[in-house]
Amino acid sequence: MTVRTLALALGLTVAPFLFPLAVQGQTVPPDRLESSARTLASDLFEGRAPGTVGEQRTIGYLVGRFEALGLEPGGPDRQWVQTVPLLHTRLGEAEKLEVAENGATTPWTFGKQIYVSTLQPSDHVAIDKAPLVFVGYGVSAPERKWDDFKGVDLKGKIAVFLVNDPDFEAVGGEDAVGKFGGRTMTYYGRWTYKFEEAARRGAIGALIVHDTPGAGYGWNVVVSPGGENYDLVRPADKLTSLQMQGWIEGDAAKALFAGAGLDLAALRKQARSARFKPVELKGATFSAAFPVRQEVVRSANVLARIPGAKRPDETVMYGAHWDAYGEGKPDAQGRIYRAGANDDALGIAAMFEIARAMKAGPAPDRSVLFAAWTAEERGLLGSEHYALNPIWPLDKTVANLTIDIMQTAGKAKDVILVGKGQNELEDDLARFAAQQGRVVTQESLPERGLFYRADHFSMAKRGVPVLLMMGIAGASDLVDGGRAAGQAWVDAYTGNCYHQACDAVGPEWDLEGAAQDVDLMLHIGRDLATSTRWPEWKPGSEFKALRDTSKAARE
Repeated sequence: MTVRTLALALGLTVAPFLFPLAVQGQTVPPDRLESSARTLASDLFEGRAPGTVGEQRTIGYLVGRFEALGLEPGGPDRQWVQTVPLLHTRLGEAEKLEVAENGATTPWTFGKQIYVSTLQPSDHVAIDKAPLVFVGYGVSAPERKWDDFKGVDLKGKIAVFLVNDPDFEAVGGEDAVGKFGGRTMTYYGRWTYKFEEAARRGAIGALIVHDTPGAGYGWNVVVSPGGENYDLVRPADKLTSLQMQGWIEGDAAKALFAGAGLDLAALRKQARSARFKPVELKGATFSAAFPVRQEVVRSANVLARIPGAKRPDETVMYGAHWDAYGEGKPDAQGRIYRAGANDDALGIAAMFEIARAMKAGPAPDRSVLFAAWTAEERGLLGSEHYALNPIWPLDKTVANLTIDIMQTAGKAKDVILVGKGQNELEDDLARFAAQQGRVVTQESLPERGLFYRADHFSMAKRGVPVLLMMGIAGASDLVDGGRAAGQAWVDAYTGNCYHQACDAVGPEWDLEGAAQDVDLMLHIGRDLATSTRWPEWKPGSEFKALRDTSKAARE
């Protein structure tokens, strides 16, 4: 089925400019980016949640578009899709949700004082009067001579964490200063790491104290999934020990600690010391019980490929995620679909235009793979599944270039770099930006840990050099309004529309700057695909040793 046939069958408007090929070197037309993003964010696709009718329509649309652009299937057995089995859970109404302290029981309201979900394949989850243990930042990093756990027994208990790294708020001569990334979040600061570490130690629950600066987003983002969660389908011996995992709202956490005779602010300071030891919230227990709707969803990554003319076994990979958050409660305008027009329909649109330009030019020496991932919003699951089951060998994957959220406020004098000092692709970014008359600016919000929050990270963990284009990583120096205007855009998007129904195509969108950034990713990928060069991780990167182990395969 061609994209034109599919579009007509779905009742979509088929704009003529969607189909002609671009001339090599031509600037990506902003109107094409907007048209594709508008289509994917339309109500027809119902917010593009995995395992829904919206997914079925999305997969058909993506396959049709790639086929119309002249690409070939890049999945297993020359198919367009790689099946990704997912565990999908959703909590029902709480049967019990409370904390007890010194004989007094306080009910908590789901979404107000606490937010939890589960990754257990069960129809019911429950925790009964489990003790709570504060584990500081919950970091075990022998290479940095840091251990927050000090051998504490967490079996049958709730681990309570602070978000981010021990040196995020460190000052003066505190032990944590310079131990991690400072204001730049490391993987130890991510909520995913903390939940994994709690499970490794046998906890039955894990709760992170929310604060907006440390998390990089507000409480509204925490609660936006509405009790829903996803995971890769795992064998019984690989299931997490956690019955529930989630967050405690900041004021509720202060009250909880105070009820146990503890000062959370003082404990924050203690947690920045290498001598910190876990603290039990004496006399405090946590109880919760929820019915669970659970199912196994057969979701899909869509993989399209331009085969290399000289070295087809070497692959340059582009990636963006097709999924968003599906249906939710109506917003002030009555919109129910959290369709992610920017996050990441615009990234998918960018891949279409890069594929169009690549296909219009001479065949690349190396193969170019375009990956539209599922379940990024559920924990980078689609890309993780691919990384565990690669169709094209990762040791011969030259690089992964990921596009996930672009600034929509117009042309910029710079481009934002996420993850400075990681690998040589940042030098390519600077080189091609200079050809546009632009410069590279380091991310201004490194505390958000964006380098660990997009699909490229699944490849980085296996040693593949990566580059992330993400518009919310910092304030762009906009041609119209400068950096102040760029910061205003970041604040408005992350504060109001990130993961919300208002992430929609609107009249305020100006994609001239996004088109510049797509051009950069096009030229970087084309350069890699027509060269014999293998970009390297820089000394000091935690991923360099991983790549070095497979060096022989590339020689």
